[in-house]
Amino acid sequence: MQQLFSDLLDAYEAHLLLERGLSENTRIAYIQDLSRLGEHLDFIGIAPDEVTVSHLRSFCADLFDLGIAPRSQARMVSAFKSFFHYLKFTGAIPANPTELLETPRIGLHLPEVLTVAEIDSLIAAIDTSTAEATRNRAIIETLYSCGLRVSELTTMQISRLFLDEGYIVVSGKGSKERIIPISPVATDAIKAYLPDRGAIAVKPGEEAYLFLNRRGAHLTRQMIFTIIRRLADTAGILKTISPHTLRHSFATHLLEGGANLRAIQQMLGHESIATTEIYIHLDRSHLRNEILSHHPRNNK
Repeated sequence: MQQLFSDLLDAYEAHLLLERGLSENTRIAYIQDLSRLGEHLDFIGIAPDEVTVSHLRSFCADLFDLGIAPRSQARMVSAFKSFFHYLKFTGAIPANPTELLETPRIGLHLPEVLTVAEIDSLIAAIDTSTAEATRNRAIIETLYSCGLRVSELTTMQISRLFLDEGYIVVSGKGSKERIIPISPVATDAIKAYLPDRGAIAVKPGEEAYLFLNRRGAHLTRQMIFTIIRRLADTAGILKTISPHTLRHSFATHLLEGGANLRAIQQMLGHESIATTEIYIHLDRSHLRNEILSHHPRNNK
């Protein structure tokens, strides 16, 4: 009996939840990408076990014509490869049509980076008369001091702060934990925020999270984006920035200061040193000492 694409996709999603160490964001993106492919195959009348590499190449060509960025196309191809590998492994299809499917070339993308002066102006733009002032300062300082992903910031738990010892523990991609040193400036910012957080009526189930909104729930990724973009507008920063810009700035400033690339890799939580090496294109002059002695925030 021929299985529907939607049924196979449901089984694959269950497989991702139980078997693979993908991050939540990647899992969601894969399912969305495969849902789009399923709609396309349904439109042209092709069953899952009838899919060929030609069908997939045609779909990828449509993505290109629509102006979908190469990086997004590459992620979609990764999703297709993973899905059809799973179907072949489970016996749902006789052959894997993605074995000859090429991944689009992404090319080198140099990230936007803020100067130390721009970081300072971002923080200076915080309105100290608002109830969220200490929280927003702690957010900026923590992102910049530790090079966190925005998802790592929003899920940060109070129990994972070891401020007197000078480090925090975060849960990164694939639920992998890593220990990150935290600068004295960021430590002071978090300590200044904690009394304000203690005055918030926390929603049941949200007690563990560090950064809360005024309703007592942990902040979303979109809220962090909004906070940073509003501060950038107030500060007159014309660059297009996001929470990830602070992560890029963290890595670049460490490299410029002389930090070892392997140490930066560990701090960022990159699986491969090749991911970290993009920062060499921003500054090739220094790769010498360990990480904390080179971060601008540690010399305040």
